[in-house]
Amino acid sequence: MKLHCLIQLMISAIILLGLIFNIRNSRLFNFYDHLLHHKLVRNREGKIWKIITILNEPKVIVVWDFILAGLLVMLKHPWLAIWALGTLAVTDAIGIFLKNSVKRRRPLSMKTYRDGYSFPSGHVLSATIMSLMLWQIFGHVMGIWLLVTLIIAWGLVVISRLNMRAHYPSDVLGATSLALFCFTIAQQLLGLAF
Repeated sequence: MKLHCLIQLMISAIILLGLIFNIRNSRLFNFYDHLLHHKLVRNREGKIWKIITILNEPKVIVVWDFILAGLLVMLKHPWLAIWALGTLAVTDAIGIFLKNSVKRRRPLSMKTYRDGYSFPSGHVLSATIMSLMLWQIFGHVMGIWLLVTLIIAWGLVVISRLNMRAHYPSDVLGATSLALFCFTIAQQLLGLAF
């Protein structure tokens, strides 16, 4: 494993574990996370945020992933298709496990809209891992334009989750850290396979 990958793994793991520890044990951390959540957004209404949320539902990302896998098979890259499906499946499974282990309640304003737990954000987790996979697969062909598009799309998902008050800032950071952690491992497995 390359040094930069090892560093990336360690940093994402430290951030993720630190967030989990503080969410579960620190009232002060949770107070400031709630305060930041409250200060970040004023208006949760807006059709654009709802559309972004729907298009990036974890279940919809699974459909996008199957479309990607089908495209990769048509381009004669069946192992890459399996890698893409497996990477999303394992990442989402870990995210679900963490949600059910940490059991962080959603912000009060979202309880009437969504069930389930808040940490980590499933939308951000799925959007992050999908963006990283698309960059890994097509980045060398599409270059900077793909990178800019993916960053903007990812940013809109993050903003939508905060703007709709569905998650605390630490939920978004935790999802991003988990996605980077899982992607780094998946990237190394891909490198071993090819």
